Amino acid sequence: MTSPDENVILLHGLIRSDRSMRKLEKALAKEGYRVFNVSYESTRNNVETLAEQAIGPALADCPVGQKVNFVTHSLGGILVRQYLKHHDIDNLGRVVMLGPPNKGSEVIDKLRDFPGFRFFHGEAGVELGTGATSLPNRLGQADFDLGVIAGTRSINLFLSTLIPGVDDGKVSVENTRLEGMRDHLEMEVTHTFMMRNNKVIDQVIHYLKTGKFRRQAPS
Repeated sequence: MTSPDENVILLHGLIRSDRSMRKLEKALAKEGYRVFNVSYESTRNNVETLAEQAIGPALADCPVGQKVNFVTHSLGGILVRQYLKHHDIDNLGRVVMLGPPNKGSEVIDKLRDFPGFRFFHGEAGVELGTGATSLPNRLGQADFDLGVIAGTRSINLFLSTLIPGVDDGKVSVENTRLEGMRDHLEMEVTHTFMMRNNKVIDQVIHYLKTGKFRRQAPS
């Protein structure tokens, strides 16, 4: 059981809400963490604004002097990178990102100019391309304790045709990687549902406690 003086801030992905992270929230609370499951309107603003709106108030709710960890899904990971580029967080612990477009997503490159895309995905969605000047690629490397879980299974075969290499239906495994990360794990899960997968949740907890993912012992 984790000490009760350790906090975890959860940040969901694009076009999602805190409901998508509730199973993870319950699992972390059972382990003894104080959990803040943040809901933010991901399609209403750009990444910079969303990061300030979502993370600042959540940090203010954490007791002073206690360790603060983050667990994110998809866009939520980019919000953390954006926030940390401009702010220092006292007692920052570990960060676990699930399916983050750390180098952007080719899906955005191919579809952002289609009619209605910006309306449904918002400014933040449009910012997640793979170009050298795209937002994810301007945020720099990780200078914090980061573990990344990448999905290798897709339920959207059309989107997967737009993505080179192995992908989770939205982001390629390669583009989840970030220079400076401490650990990276590929799992046979989809982008849409990875945060609800029991094995993923177990790996999140293991990383928060140990700073590395659990691997099977060699046979």
